[in-house]
Amino acid sequence: MKVVWTDTAKENLRTIHKYVAQNSPAYANRIIDKLTNRSKQIGAFPLSGRMVPEFDFGQIRELFEGPYRIIYHIRPDSIGVIGVVHMSREI
Repeated sequence: MKVVWTDTAKENLRTIHKYVAQNSPAYANRIIDKLTNRSKQIGAFPLSGRMVPEFDFGQIRELFEGPYRIIYHIRPDSIGVIGVVHMSREI
């Protein structure tokens, strides 16, 4: 299934990269690569993520990559990545 990153999710990635790159640009690139590569799993297995506890809606799910939550919405024709949030932050 097609995975589409929302503008908000893209901005989350830019913010993560900018923050991590202050100490290590190479590590920042690796983190972003790992986060975006999870799109393959989301597209192939949309239900592999768990339901997001903050929402009572089965079509909103999340996968974890390191300390980050990749939150996505399963729609009939595509999957929208809503955001990428550090686990220490509230959504």
